[in-house]
Amino acid sequence: MAIDTTLRCEGIRRAYPTDGEVVWALWDVDATAVHGEMTVLAGPSGSGKTTLLRIMAGIDTPDEGSVRIAGKDLAQLSPRARRRFRSRHIGYLFQDPAANLLSYLTVWEHLELAGEVRAGVPREDLLDHLEIADLRDEIPVRLSAGQQQRAALAAAVVGHPEVVLADEPTAELDTESAHLAVATLTRLKDIGATLVVTSHDPEVIAAADNVVYLEHGTVRQ
Repeated sequence: MAIDTTLRCEGIRRAYPTDGEVVWALWDVDATAVHGEMTVLAGPSGSGKTTLLRIMAGIDTPDEGSVRIAGKDLAQLSPRARRRFRSRHIGYLFQDPAANLLSYLTVWEHLELAGEVRAGVPREDLLDHLEIADLRDEIPVRLSAGQQQRAALAAAVVGHPEVVLADEPTAELDTESAHLAVATLTRLKDIGATLVVTSHDPEVIAAADNVVYLEHGTVRQ
């Protein structure tokens, strides 16, 4: 039986010190991403979308509040336990394409590495679907930003992680490539993954089951 990986954030607060002052990036944020659905975090730049996504992934921890996935509160785990949980159960896509890839690995080697960690099998059809099969033996420096992002998306979703978190996954893509990326994410949702995506893209927002609007670090009601 599949694990219910509904992701629940409650009372999330996150502050950053700036010039001797404390700036709250998030303030009392409650948000739920339901198992088998795609939730989009929308809102203007600086509204806290990326900060919330990183906390959902366990990359960062909140100053207050909880993040629960499959009964685990990520904020209460040790850094090592969070990394282990993330590598096995969460596919994460950074907004900067170069941040997703190791400079010395080919596209296919990235898929193999991700597949080993999640006990998944790298699939040729992912590269075919994202139209980068002919780039499988290339390293990141030989790819455009858009190609890097498509390769990173393939690596993030190979092995069918239970949770996929993507920060502006279509920002570096042309219209056709963005459509392929959205279709890939939707296919994961259809097989039971929990998806959270930050985006300004109308196509991504239209594909969402739920949209959480952030403004000045709080959820806009």
